[in-house]
Formats: sequence, structure tokens, C-alpha cells
Amino acid sequence: MILSPQLRALAEYMAGEFDNQAQALADPVWYVHLRLWQRPVPVFLFPEPSLVLFAEQANIVNLNQPYRPRFIQLRQSCNSESSLEAQYYMPQNIAAVQGAGQDPERLRHLTPEDLQLLPGCTLKITSQSLSPNHYRFQATLKENQICCFSYRKIGFKTPSLRQAQGKLFSDSGGRLYIGGLSIDI
Repeated sequence: MILSPQLRALAEYMAGEFDNQAQALADPVWYVHLRLWQRPVPVFLFPEPSLVLFAEQANIVNLNQPYRPRFIQLRQSCNSESSLEAQYYMPQNIAAVQGAGQDPERLRHLTPEDLQLLPGCTLKITSQSLSPNHYRFQATLKENQICCFSYRKIGFKTPSLRQAQGKLFSDSGGRLYIGGLSIDI
């Protein structure tokens, strides 16, 4: 599989374990201390050359209860070899992959049928070369797209998320808008 240096670098930059402790301490009214895992998926899931990351997060006080699992397919854009795309997918069976951020072995038996495409959840990614093999990346939602998805757990429904226009407001329909996301409450 031939992958551009930019695509490989992007996947390398994104893979890892992250937390927002500084952000949560600086502004605890708006931010909960979270841990985010983004792990390379060790199997090929798509016919086109791409790299796939598994992402999930957990509240730092409940690391054994991760939520919001998703898959991110990183690939060359169909429109240009110089730009990249990130396509988001949701697992068909959340329980089968829950906890894979801490236990990546759970991802070894994935098949393409285990993923559900999230329509409208494609990011256009541009890269800027800073020096040999060092890049800066910028991601934007494609024009006129709305990224919507919801997660369900047995007996528990989490909010659905929608891309808004970078506003903070709520409407009478039980929807809260924060930055670029809207949360159905």
C-alpha cells in the first residue's frame, strides 16, 4: 500500500493517548477532565489506501467506562493528491469495541461490516510542510455538510451531536449549541 508522507505523518501525529487536564483546571465550568485514546487499527478495512484510527474517550474518574467510540479513516482526497480527508465511522456493535482505547487487541478482528459510515462526517485536511518530514495540518468540515451522529448504550441514550455554525445558544426544541456542536438534550 502506497501512502503519502503527509498521510503517514498525520496518522502518527494523531495516534496516542491524550488528556485535557490543563483545560479542565483552567475552566472547570465548561470542561470535564477527559482521557482520549486514538489507536491505529491493526487490520485493513478499506480497499483504497488509507490508515484507520480508533478513538474513544472517558471521564478521568471513570476510565473503565469509555464512550463515544468512532473510527477515523485517513486517506488521500479524491479531488487532489495534495490534500487529505478524514472520514468518520461508528461501530455497528459498540460493546464489541468498548475499551479498545486501553486494549487495542480488541480491534484485531474488525471487518468492514463492523463499521457504519457517518454521512456528512468527512473532514478536508490540508497540509503545510514546515521542514522535511514535519507538517502542519488543518481540518475543516466540507462545505454544506452537517456531521450528525448519536450513540446508544443499553438502557442509556447519549446526546446526538450535530455540527452548527460556531455559535453558543439553545433553542426551545431541547437542543444546546456550543461552538461547532449541537447537543440534543
